[in-house]
Amino acid sequence: MSLTLTRRPLWALLLTSAALGLAACGDKTAKSDDHGEHGETEVEFERGPHNGRLLRDGDFSLEVTIFETGVEPEFRFYPYRKDKPIDPRQVILDVALTRLGGKIDRFTFTPQEDFLRGAGVVREPHSFDVAVSAREGGKNHAWRYASYEGRTTMSAQAAQAGGVKVETAGPAPLGETVTLSGRIEVTPEGKGEVRAWYPGRIMSLRGELGQMVRKGQVVARVESSESLQTYSITAPISGQIIEKNSNVGDVAYDRPIFVIADPTKLHAEMFVYPRDSERVRVGQTVEVRSLSGTDRILATVESILPAADMASQTQLAHVHLPDGAGPAWRPGLGVEGVVTVASKPAALAVRTKAIQRFRDFDVVFARVGDTYEVRMLELGTRTPEWTEVLGGLEPGTPYVTDGAFLIRADIEKSGASHDH
Repeated sequence: MSLTLTRRPLWALLLTSAALGLAACGDKTAKSDDHGEHGETEVEFERGPHNGRLLRDGDFSLEVTIFETGVEPEFRFYPYRKDKPIDPRQVILDVALTRLGGKIDRFTFTPQEDFLRGAGVVREPHSFDVAVSAREGGKNHAWRYASYEGRTTMSAQAAQAGGVKVETAGPAPLGETVTLSGRIEVTPEGKGEVRAWYPGRIMSLRGELGQMVRKGQVVARVESSESLQTYSITAPISGQIIEKNSNVGDVAYDRPIFVIADPTKLHAEMFVYPRDSERVRVGQTVEVRSLSGTDRILATVESILPAADMASQTQLAHVHLPDGAGPAWRPGLGVEGVVTVASKPAALAVRTKAIQRFRDFDVVFARVGDTYEVRMLELGTRTPEWTEVLGGLEPGTPYVTDGAFLIRADIEKSGASHDH
């Protein structure tokens, strides 16, 4: 069972204690079951010889423990009369655990040695409202108390301010991926060269480096060396002048006067290493990411050049970027590409980034209203985006995807424990 303590003003403790009295029949050491600021239970209780919670009702008492040494967690209740152990066969016991969200786990018990052993596993997290009923010596006894762990309460406004975001657990595709590095370049179709039709002297230039020009716009005039007639040269495509190789008075012949590039015609040139060459294929989906990780775009492998670079032994994969991809994608910028090379469906999965460590478990934080609580997970296949869930989480459960560290910190600050 778990306990957490939260600080509250002395007057509030006195008022609560006076109003509630005893939290259970005959439990003379139980304190308030009110929830504190973090949704944890403020409880102090008497412990028995096995270090469990002691529930008292007159001369009769039960010590509650969860035993988990070498076995799955199970209830073990030790009965006493006047603080002396009694035969567990004299006691009929029933326990109901109400979990966050309203689900109830019920346990029946059988005598074993000097204790009553619960039938079934006490599933993690050990966070619930407990109702205990017992019959002994012709008398009925009942207790109720809260025992929470890994739980906190946060208002919607505070969660929004902290960047907490929630998604619903459900099926997802699990993709096997390969990570590539590369750079953004203008496609061959997106480049055009302004060349002289006939050798001759450049009489005028109407373009500067970085200038935007339209297809058909006059950008230079050249005097032919043969006819001595001057003719105009127009831009072959619309775009930006990225190279200027001549000035007025130069002889135009074998070099382009200008090179024009259309900044909307882009692709990523990705380097494919030999170990990945058999898995990366034309038509596969690629998530292209900026090196900062702030910008991402989905694209497709358009072609893979057959020849490998002699020095690096890499092939080039051309990944076409959609027209109008945006200012974040500029020629020459380094990028990273994550290629999905295989995929399989998972019946239940969560975002990999949502998974946190709590005690010795991988967990996510489920949300019910303004309350958040750990869910210990049994995990399967893991990818950078999704992780398969084999157990510990119900489909359709809202869980924290962004800001999970904030929820964990709030739980740790509130003093959540795992105390049996």
